Amino acid sequence: MDSSFLHVVQVGFYVDPRAREPAQLLEDWPTLVDVAEAARQGGLRVSVVQACHRAEVLHRNGVSYHFLAGVADTPALIANLDPDVIHVHGLCFPREVLRLAAHLPTVPILLQDHASRPPRWWRRPLHRRAFASAAGVAFCARPQSWPFEEARLIGGETSIHVIAESTSRFTPGPRDEARARTGLEGNPCLLWVGHLVADKDPLTVLEGVSRAVDALPGLQLWCCYGEAHLERAVTRQIEEDTRLHGRVHLLGRRPHEEIESLMRAADVFVSGSRREGSGYALIEALACGLPPLVTDIPSFRALTGDGAIGRLWWRGDAQSLADELLGIASELGPAHRAVVRAHFERELSFAALGRRLADTYLELVSRAASAGRLPVPSVGLGR
Repeated sequence: MDSSFLHVVQVGFYVDPRAREPAQLLEDWPTLVDVAEAARQGGLRVSVVQACHRAEVLHRNGVSYHFLAGVADTPALIANLDPDVIHVHGLCFPREVLRLAAHLPTVPILLQDHASRPPRWWRRPLHRRAFASAAGVAFCARPQSWPFEEARLIGGETSIHVIAESTSRFTPGPRDEARARTGLEGNPCLLWVGHLVADKDPLTVLEGVSRAVDALPGLQLWCCYGEAHLERAVTRQIEEDTRLHGRVHLLGRRPHEEIESLMRAADVFVSGSRREGSGYALIEALACGLPPLVTDIPSFRALTGDGAIGRLWWRGDAQSLADELLGIASELGPAHRAVVRAHFERELSFAALGRRLADTYLELVSRAASAGRLPVPSVGLGR
């Protein structure tokens, strides 16, 4: 059996609080499109069902997108699409998953984590039933499943898979041209792309940068961010530390298309995240060939091949950041960027993600067929 006949329906139950139009969501939520098109490149037939404030069907690049006003009609629509496997984004929709499983009991369901935590104990019975109804659960890194297994939410009948949350369309480009276009400079030039919030830990990053300045007097740090709960604290830390004056630049929110140029212009991507479901900004940096200096957390270890590219530092430890920054600064150059991009192509590109998805879907369908839940087709697995 191969995956070329499989029809997968990818499902999103999250409703946009800004009530954007379906076509706008396809522009503003790149992962919605990129994961679907990656699966399509993996040789699959792909449909997407997405909760929305307004119903509409759109078709792009061989993928059909079915936007639904609410989720009550989701099982019936998916049944009409006649899928071989259902891929649900998010672990926090137990009622919706149970309705799907009841409506399509023979179709294997894959749940994918997006930075979820195990629910409170009184909610666990419902989640446990939802997990039990799924054939598999996907995480960016295997250790991310451990809290769910320890809470006895994932049983032995549900397989666990390692799949990145997304990929990126960004590509490398000439650094000098990007610097002329963006105004970035520095030796090295560090780029932060992430919210100024506690989980991203910008204050530790600033302290680590400060400790490295004496050895790297040309260092410059440029920060792009959306949410800014810690902006006042960040500004105060910059003002109070003379080693950070004129060295840290708060760029604020930037259009997504501009991030690619900024990543091409920088020498190092830096992150202080204490936890991530995956790390979209890191994936984009790797797509640009930008060497990462990121925390040693499960998803970042997975995305960097256990630190095979770039450097990992202990989260919350400013001295660890400073030490690894000195190390990566000695390795920078075109050859290093080429190694980073080659890693992206091999592990995180559209083709790589498509292969991983296709293999996972095929495994789930084959297991269901072997267990007698599905007939084993004589030709392929499609309908």
